[in-house]
Amino acid sequence: MSSLPVSLTLIAKDEQVMTHIAQALAKFMPSKAIVFLDADLGMGKSFLTREIIRSFGYSGAIKSPTYTLVEPYHGEKQNVLHFDLYRLSDPEELEFIGIWDYLSEDAISFIEWPDKATGVLPKADLLIEITDYEAGRQLVFTAQTEQMQQTLEQTRQWLSKHKDVIHLTTDFK
Repeated sequence: MSSLPVSLTLIAKDEQVMTHIAQALAKFMPSKAIVFLDADLGMGKSFLTREIIRSFGYSGAIKSPTYTLVEPYHGEKQNVLHFDLYRLSDPEELEFIGIWDYLSEDAISFIEWPDKATGVLPKADLLIEITDYEAGRQLVFTAQTEQMQQTLEQTRQWLSKHKDVIHLTTDFK
């Protein structure tokens, strides 16, 4: 494997493509990881996370953790913790919700607005940046660990074999 970090850039023209990206990523995610999602309001952080959670077999309602800070989901295939730190006024609040207990669970933790807890959160295994791109979104996945590097490579390979289902512009470096 090449040296870290390694990134994969994908262009999603609509929500259907975002769903396919989420499904592909979910196929290769490890059982435990910390994923930071960085994007402006309304760019698709919660949508992408929700679609990944559904890909893991969770069939119930998936609500945004904007007011609760964290929502746990226990799916057939994977446990997920979805954090939304947008309303966090002080990183110390994470101690009150038991952040370290959550992060010690065998689960993938998706953390929106991680910059609100700088200095408190551990390093992410995967960074996902979402920005506007023409009429859709550009998603940049950056692996911070070798395990996530493998996840991105497997995701890229799977997506490249399914161009009949999903048409993406990809860049892997």
